[in-house]
Amino acid sequence: MKKFISILLLSLSSICIGQDFPEGMVVVEFNASFNKTNDVAWLSKLTDCETQRVDIAADSRWSSEYKIVVVPTLVVFNNNEEVKRFQANIMMTMEATRKEVQDAIDEIVMEAF
Repeated sequence: MKKFISILLLSLSSICIGQDFPEGMVVVEFNASFNKTNDVAWLSKLTDCETQRVDIAADSRWSSEYKIVVVPTLVVFNNNEEVKRFQANIMMTMEATRKEVQDAIDEIVMEAF
């Protein structure tokens, strides 16, 4: 019985790993509270995706798990798999434009057809 429970718990934990974000297309902004002035202002205006913000200063797990080396960083996930990443410059501001990120999202959506 102990062996069965151990196997069950191990199976459930492996299913949950990498499931931090909803299924489907999600764009996540990883930033830190000390860099709030450089939040990506147009994040919520992206279409055909969900958007989320993560403060890596509040929980360092995020930076190590997703290899965030500069903030802000935008990561595009499709069904919990990273498909595109946009990183800030040395001044900790996002150089990628809304159009560049939206074009990446649109390309991923079109590839699904």
